Amino acid sequence: MEQRSEYLKKIESILEQNPDYKFEAYTFVLAALHDTVSGLKKPRHVSGPELLEGIRSYGIRQFGPMTLTVFRYWGIKSTLDFGKIVFALIDVKLLSKQPEDKLEDFENGYDFEEAFGKYQIED
Repeated sequence: MEQRSEYLKKIESILEQNPDYKFEAYTFVLAALHDTVSGLKKPRHVSGPELLEGIRSYGIRQFGPMTLTVFRYWGIKSTLDFGKIVFALIDVKLLSKQPEDKLEDFENGYDFEEAFGKYQIED
């Protein structure tokens, strides 16, 4: 219970500094990372582009046609937003990085409309 409390406090500290993204965005990225690593033959560090693909796949499985709507509600408009979330989690030591990892790894990963738009429900 104490470990969970520390985990929540760290995410809350991120939100106090930068309220651009909702709490759920941070927990989703952590869950998507876990899902991505779980799908590997051997656990290892994943790169930004690998994580972006894992986020795309996990998001579609979790939210189906609502994925784009959910991400936008959380404040996520591009793959760079996922990078900003990842690096905020690194800053509070909930994630770690390799020396070669950089925020730019998350730039222009994929177009949200192309990646998620076909799964949207039409009005």
